[in-house]
Amino acid sequence: MEVDKLLNTEVRVINVGLRAFAQDLESRKSPVVHVDWSPPPASSMKLGSLLDRLGV
Repeated sequence: MEVDKLLNTEVRVINVGLRAFAQDLESRKSPVVHVDWSPPPASSMKLGSLLDRLGV
């Protein structure tokens, strides 16, 4: 069965967002790639542009 095959393979993770999840996996020697991402601000485009300039 394909599910059994899936569950018996090494876990490889692409972590998007919270660095702590990737750090936990790294501490357990699991292969993980962390992508530093956050959703764009829900407010106006101008505010988003200002936050980008501030590095937020």
